[in-house]
Amino acid sequence: MSQKLVVTFLGLAILFMVSCSPCVLMAQTKSKEWYNEKHRPQFHFSPEKNWMNDPNGLLYFDGEYHLFFQHDSYEKVFTNMSWGHAISNDLIHWKEYPKAIIPDGDGFGLIFSGSAVVDKNNTAGFGNNAFVAFYTGTELQQQQCIAYSTDKGRNWIKYKNNPVIRNEKDDSTPADFRDPKVMWHEETKKWIMSLAVKDHVEFWSSHNLLEWKKESEFGQAVGGHSGVWECPDLFELPVEGEGNGKSKRWVLLVNINPGGPNGGSATQYFVGDFDGKHFVMDEKFEHHLSAEGQWVDYGTDNYAGVTWFNVPDRKITIGWMNNWNYGMKAQTYPWRGAMTIPRTLKLVQTDKGHRIVSWPVAELESIYTTQQKVFNNKKVSSSFELTNAATKTSTYEVTLELEGADQNGFILEISNDLDQKVLIGFSPEEKRFFIDRTQSGRSDFSSDFPGKHYAPRLSNSAVIQLRMLVDHSSVEVFADGGLTVMTDLFYPDKVFSKLSLKSWKGETVIKKATLKGIKKIW
Repeated sequence: MSQKLVVTFLGLAILFMVSCSPCVLMAQTKSKEWYNEKHRPQFHFSPEKNWMNDPNGLLYFDGEYHLFFQHDSYEKVFTNMSWGHAISNDLIHWKEYPKAIIPDGDGFGLIFSGSAVVDKNNTAGFGNNAFVAFYTGTELQQQQCIAYSTDKGRNWIKYKNNPVIRNEKDDSTPADFRDPKVMWHEETKKWIMSLAVKDHVEFWSSHNLLEWKKESEFGQAVGGHSGVWECPDLFELPVEGEGNGKSKRWVLLVNINPGGPNGGSATQYFVGDFDGKHFVMDEKFEHHLSAEGQWVDYGTDNYAGVTWFNVPDRKITIGWMNNWNYGMKAQTYPWRGAMTIPRTLKLVQTDKGHRIVSWPVAELESIYTTQQKVFNNKKVSSSFELTNAATKTSTYEVTLELEGADQNGFILEISNDLDQKVLIGFSPEEKRFFIDRTQSGRSDFSSDFPGKHYAPRLSNSAVIQLRMLVDHSSVEVFADGGLTVMTDLFYPDKVFSKLSLKSWKGETVIKKATLKGIKKIW
C-alpha cells in the first residue's frame, strides 16, 4: 500500500469516525439553535429534524429512560420509517442518539411501531438484561419481528429468524396486524403480547420471546370503532381509594384512528381483569362505557400513548403530540412532530366506575424558573390578568382553584399582542370543558385544525381545580386532579405570553392561583 493510499485511508477513517459520532454530541452543540426555531417546543421532546410520530419501545434500565419513536430521516412526512432513539435520566432532558432499528433490505420493509423489554433472566438466549424490541415489519402483509441489544440500547441486531409472529396470507386475515406491546405476566410466568388487529386486540403468550401462542381476542363489540385500532397496551394498576390500595385492576389502552372524541386520532381505555389469557371488562365499567369509549385525553393532540416497561414505582406514559387529520401538514421546520409531557397514570374509583387519572411527572418541577406569582381569594366578575411584567413568559405552568366556576363557568385566555388567542374554559350549562383554537394563528394548512374541542367534567366538586402547561405550540390541561385531560396544538405568529381569566357569568373566586415559569430543556 503506497504512502498516498495510507494517508487517504487514514483521512477517510478520521472523517468516518467524526461523521458517525453519536447524535447526542451534535445535539448538545446545536441545541440553542434548535430552540430558537419558530414553534419549536421548549420543554417537550422533539427530534432535531424531519418527521416523527408514535413513541415506541419505551423502557427503563440502569437509570436511563429510553424513548424510541417512529422517525423518517429524510422527509417531513411518514415515508421511510425507522426507530429514532433518545435517552433521558429524568424524563425531561433528552439526548437524541443515532437510529436504533432501520430498514436494511431484510425483506420486512419499513419499521413500524412496537415495544421493548429488558430480558432479565435471559429467556430469549440473547444474554441477561438484553433489550429485546418488538416491531411490525412489512412483507406484503404486516409481520411481528424482533431485534435485540446487549449494550443498553446503543446498537441493535435483528433476529435471524424473523418474523416471530407471521401474518398468514389468506382472505380472513386483516392487513392491519401490528404494534406489538409486550409485558411480563408474573402470575403465569409468561410474556404477554397485545397486538392490534384492525378492530380488536389479540393476546399472545410466550415463555421465551421467540415462540408465541395466540390466547384470545377482545374488543370487536365494545368501545369506539370509527377507525382502525392501533398501539394497544395492557398493564395492572392499584385502585386508589379502594381496598386500602390493595385492590388492583387491569387497564387496556387502545389507540384509534380516526374516531377520537373531537375528531381524528385518540386513546381509549378499558378496565377489567386479565388471567394471562383473557381480558374481561368490569361490569360497572362496561355499564358506564359509552358507545364511543372512555378517553385518556379528550384533546386532539395526544395519540399512540403507551407506557414505559420496567419503571419500578409508577406507570408512566407519553404520547405523540399530533393528530393524523393534519399531522403531515403542520407548518414547522425543520422538524415535524413532538411528544407530550410524560405523565403518571393512576386508577381511581368514582361513582361511574374506575377512571384513569393522568398527571405530569414530578420531574417537571426541576425546570421551573424562579419567576413565580401567587394570587389568593381574588373575585373575578369580568376579567383578571394573571401575567404581569415580573412573570411574563411564553412557557409556564398555571394552577388554579376556582370557587363558583361550576355554576358560573370561566375562560382562560392565552394570547399575544397580535390578537391571536387560545381559549380554555368551562361551560356551566353543558358541564363541559373546552379548548377553542379558532383564533390561535396559522391554521390554513388544514380545515380540520381550527375548532372548539370539548371534554366532560368527571368530578362533582364545587371547586374546579385546573393545571395547565403552556409551551410555544401546545397547551396541556389537567382538570380535577387529572380526571379530565386535554392536549391541543397551536401555531401563533408570535408566542403567547399573556394570560387572563374571565368569568363566564356571575362571579368566580380564585381561591388560589400559582403561575410558574418553565425553562427550556437545553
